[in-house]
Formats: sequence, C-alpha cells, structure tokens
Amino acid sequence: MNLFKRKNYIKINPPEVAPAAETEAPSIPDGMWVKCDDCKKIIYTKEIGPYHLCPFCRKHFRLSAEERIGLICDEDSFEEWDATMTAKNPMNYPEYHKIIAKAQERSGLKDGVVTGKCRIDGYETVLAIMDSHFMMGSMGSVVGEKITRAVERATKLRLPIIIFTASGGARMQEGIISLMQMAKTSAALNRHHQEGLLYISVMTDPTTGGVMASFASLGDIILAEPGATLGFAGRRVIEGTINEKLPDEFQTSEFQLEHGFVDAIVSRVEMKETLSKLLRLHSVEGGTFS
Repeated sequence: MNLFKRKNYIKINPPEVAPAAETEAPSIPDGMWVKCDDCKKIIYTKEIGPYHLCPFCRKHFRLSAEERIGLICDEDSFEEWDATMTAKNPMNYPEYHKIIAKAQERSGLKDGVVTGKCRIDGYETVLAIMDSHFMMGSMGSVVGEKITRAVERATKLRLPIIIFTASGGARMQEGIISLMQMAKTSAALNRHHQEGLLYISVMTDPTTGGVMASFASLGDIILAEPGATLGFAGRRVIEGTINEKLPDEFQTSEFQLEHGFVDAIVSRVEMKETLSKLLRLHSVEGGTFS
C-alpha cells in the first residue's frame, strides 16, 4: 500500500451561523455612585441623603451654597444680595474671562460666594456661604466685595452675621487685588465687632490660604465641620520648609480644636440647631440683637 498516495477529501463548509445581535453595554448614569475618600467605600448617591454624609464613616461631603441654604435657613426666608456681581480682569490675566465663564457654567453661580439675609428658627441674620464648586472657592475681588458688603449691611441693620467658609485661598488670577480682600473684609468685621454685634465663623472643607488668614479666623465664635482641612499653607509646603514629618491629623478640625483654634466641631445634622441656640443666647427681647 502506498501510504503517500494522494487522497481526495470532501471539503465541508461549516454551517452558517447568524451573527449575534448587537447589544449595547449597560449605561450607568453619571453621579449614581460616589467613593468616600476616608473609608474608601463605594456609595449609592441616594444613600448620602440631604446632609451629604457617608453612611459608613459619616464623612462630610462638600455642599453647594444652594444645598446649605436649604439645610440652614427657614423655608423661603433667604433673600439674596448682589446676585449678579461678576469678576472683571484687573490684572489682564490671559483668557481669565473664559475661566470665569466655565466656572459659572459648571457651578451655576456668578462667583464663589452667596450672600443675603435669612431667618434661622425665626432669628434674623445675615448669611454668607462660600462654594468650593466655583474655582475651589478662591477669593477674588467679587468674593471680598460681597462679603464686605454683607458685613456692612449687617452692621447697619444691627444683625449678626454667619459666614460658612470653603476656599483654597486667594485667587492667583487677580494677583494683589485678591490679597487686598483680606484687609478689606477684616476691617469691615472689626467695625461690626466694635458695634457689639455677633459674628459666627463656620469652617468647612477646605478652609485655607488667605481666607483662613483673614475673615475665617476672626469669628467671635468659630465652629468647624468634622474632618475638614483647616490651615494656611499646605502640608507638603510646610514639611519641605521645616524638613519634618507632620502628624497625620495635622490641619484637621479635630487637630485645630485640640490646639484651641476652633471653639467646637459641629456635625452638619446639628448645625442649624446649634446656630439657632447661639443666636438665641446673643439676642435680646423680641429677637433683635444689641
């Protein structure tokens, strides 16, 4: 037998298989899940609730000015001031107008602070709320001017003022103009203080730089939210300057409370009640302030 004799094989084509129907990958809407930076848990957004707290470790996520107004003010009592004020370009910084426009589109704000008058459990007060969603709450000419005007109106109306701070510091695009706001806001608060009126500073995450070095630290009463970063220069800058390793809890609310820089740490859940008590203790008959 010739094993090498060529053989003819029948070629059988494989059966035709209908192409699989194209299926779209499941779509997960943006913002449905959030990761906690502290406990590293993945959280369904609805679980953080109106106070924006991690359900596992109670970390305080950042709030917008609008959300904080909803938590602090009596319903329909907030009257906004200077709502249309927007920044110019005093230092001719390249394309600064585009940076501002983009920040306005993303945040829905004209600038990094919302000011106005409201009631907290019936007590009338002036309120200023910085919003980190607008250029990280950086302080430029508009932020300084709005806060100064709010303090001056509080003085004229003989009302207390509460300022919620959240800022990465002075706005570099406005150079020396932004640094001037430190003195301007501080001078207005000094005049308010000289009239014997109450100023409550509430520091939220983060409160740093020129804001910390001016009006944030001048409160008659200084409160802070848990776990907030509070300080002037950043950790890496300080460590590089002194060539030493800083404690892990350095520049937290808890560290500042231990060292006497803040008077109390108040959970967001208890903030309105705490402010209401302070306003009541400093008011005179009829809910007005001396």
